[in-house]
Amino acid sequence: MAVESRVTQEEIKKEPENPIDREKTCPLLLRVFTTNNGRHHRMDEFARGNVPSSELQIYTWMDATLKELTSLVKEVYPEARKKGTHFGFAIVYPDPKRQGYRVKDIGNTVSGRKGTDDSMTLQSQRFQIGDYLDIAMTPPNRAPPFPGRMRPY
Repeated sequence: MAVESRVTQEEIKKEPENPIDREKTCPLLLRVFTTNNGRHHRMDEFARGNVPSSELQIYTWMDATLKELTSLVKEVYPEARKKGTHFGFAIVYPDPKRQGYRVKDIGNTVSGRKGTDDSMTLQSQRFQIGDYLDIAMTPPNRAPPFPGRMRPY
């Protein structure tokens, strides 16, 4: 007999977050690694103190949303501004059980479209200072479809 949880993703995302006063709270340095082939970096690219070469450094807060981070990435990469460009977000974090890193997919945004993950924050996904953010960008002509999850503005 299969048992299914009745807790929806929306209920999980709506955990109460402590509001952050951006005027009084010092921002954190978020190390972001991007690809433009639609795939996240391999974990061996983070091995032995190495990191991929496509690093962006963003000063932000734990209440930064995926849509806010998408906008910051689009400022740096003009080709990502095209309507329909897909952004897949993942947290890369150290694995305490073995030497290396693990990856956790946390959400998606699409340039020019509203989506269910737009308002998701780093804090709500249990991002920890020192973790990395990996963003897999996919051009609009190759973006995976999201039936029912995204709607045009």
